[in-house]
Amino acid sequence: MHRNARTCPRSRKLLVVRVVLHEWPIRDAAEAAGISQRSACKWLRRFREEGEAGLADRSSAPRRSPTRTAPERVEAILALRELRFTAAEIAETLGMAHSTVSAVLKRHGKGRLPRPDDDQPENRYERARPGELVHIDVKKLGRVAGVGHRITGERRKGGHARGAGWEFVHVCVDDCTRLAYAEALDSERADTVCGFLERAIDWFAGARHPRRAGDDRQRRGLPLARSSRRLSAPRA
Repeated sequence: MHRNARTCPRSRKLLVVRVVLHEWPIRDAAEAAGISQRSACKWLRRFREEGEAGLADRSSAPRRSPTRTAPERVEAILALRELRFTAAEIAETLGMAHSTVSAVLKRHGKGRLPRPDDDQPENRYERARPGELVHIDVKKLGRVAGVGHRITGERRKGGHARGAGWEFVHVCVDDCTRLAYAEALDSERADTVCGFLERAIDWFAGARHPRRAGDDRQRRGLPLARSSRRLSAPRA
């Protein structure tokens, strides 16, 4: 149904019921449905000829289209597309309009030329052992210190007020198990990052909560012993 449709199959059935069963005048039934008398007669005719199936929507495409692209031309366009011809090259080769070639390609789902390596299998990788590779990222987020002047109606005098500052969300994800550990810290300096990694190692190894976390890590195959590798901030 298009967005400006006045009726739907259910309202058309109600129109037919009012005219056929309740013997409403066609003019009154059309006025109640919000359509013209001519449209009401059309739906009544379709109901008498096809039954309730005639009240469904039909395609607005014409039955015949003399200017439609010939099937032989369509096959030629698709064949050249398989050879990685662009729409402009196909139009120039076949002597056709660029808009016609583009419409045919889009109709058959070949509007965009695929990349040469799309047919190749995806090169996926995954570490075999937990803890072998971890991904680390830091996201900088601005703090919110109360509401602003649009709510309070008050403005600070003497220039702009100092901001509330920033907080940094540190995230560590294990490549094998996809387990993640995150903390919101005050900075992203080297000593802060090294401290975060130490706590992440403790969390992955289950050293902080050996009974609760150790059982959970053991089910996932993570090492239960704390790593002996120590991290330190680089010297200036």
